[in-house]
Amino acid sequence: MAVIANQHRSHTVIDDSTTPVTVFTGFLGAGKTTAILNILKRVNPEYNIVLLKNEFGDAETDSALVRESHVQVTEMTNGCLCCVLVGQMKRALEEMKEKFHPDRIIIETSGSAFPAPIAWQIREMESSGFHLDAILTVIDCVNFCGYEDTSYTARLQAQYTDLILLNKWENISERQLDLVVDHVNDLNTDTPKVKINAGTGVDPEVIFGLDTSLFSLAERESAASEVSHGHHSQEIDLIEVVRKWTGDSAQLISSADFVDLLKHLPSEDVYRVKGLVRLSDAVADEADTPAATPLAADVSVSGLLYIVNHAFGRYTFTPLTVNAHQHESVLARLTVMGNGLRMYLPQVQTAIDASDDEISCHWAH
Repeated sequence: MAVIANQHRSHTVIDDSTTPVTVFTGFLGAGKTTAILNILKRVNPEYNIVLLKNEFGDAETDSALVRESHVQVTEMTNGCLCCVLVGQMKRALEEMKEKFHPDRIIIETSGSAFPAPIAWQIREMESSGFHLDAILTVIDCVNFCGYEDTSYTARLQAQYTDLILLNKWENISERQLDLVVDHVNDLNTDTPKVKINAGTGVDPEVIFGLDTSLFSLAERESAASEVSHGHHSQEIDLIEVVRKWTGDSAQLISSADFVDLLKHLPSEDVYRVKGLVRLSDAVADEADTPAATPLAADVSVSGLLYIVNHAFGRYTFTPLTVNAHQHESVLARLTVMGNGLRMYLPQVQTAIDASDDEISCHWAH
């Protein structure tokens, strides 16, 4: 097994045949994927970390972003690891261990996942060579005070964790940060809080080797009442768009119309827009930094296929380059998440020029 410089300490003795598992939770748009990617940049390249991602809907957006960094990733979509996909997670972990021989596996849950069932599944797999090392929660400091009151899952994620990672703290004032920490402390006073620095992330020494005691199998029966398997449908609305491209340039989605849509979606209602979209022209990120343009024989004919990632009013466009051939028939595959999305459905449908049969909606209740 490869070794990170200054190997992380753990109370549990783990032999070379055992794979430690770190679980990242956090509400929609908290920045889990970016935090993980920054951590991966800081470990020894010989230390083999693979990623299991659970994405809400069918967009596989964050997985595509990870692959652009040439990291091995397995995705699980159209369900949540903490309930409907928990059995599939066991098979996925076993396959990853056999195929990639990882030194560590990182699991990134969907934004609506409660970690308890995931932790119990990993603990049940100890005899198969897996060890639950830590459960980490990423907090979006810009938006946490807004969704904390409406999301039962967000509160649970902050309560049941080994370490709270404060993300996007640079984007708010010191006074606002104090208020966020106060809110988090109301839910969880004792758990350490660590700032995630933009661009560099968190030192792996801080998060690896924590040897969590959360969610022991002995506590499962008494703790199971905390798990609400209906929490996803109760908390958020979901709009999914799937449009196929036939090769006709007239189908290409207007870059100006799509960017205008993103700019005018209110962050208090629309939490995330993510997926793949084939645009008519090159686009810039929110900060007006020109996005890199993928090579194309004739952009006017084929358009430009981008990974779009919109979270609480901020958005980025990343050209899809890795495995792009697998998405040649994609015109748009998008997932929109938030509250009160019925009123925004016409705007989404118009900007993407989608017919009724190309859109599916799941409303919170």
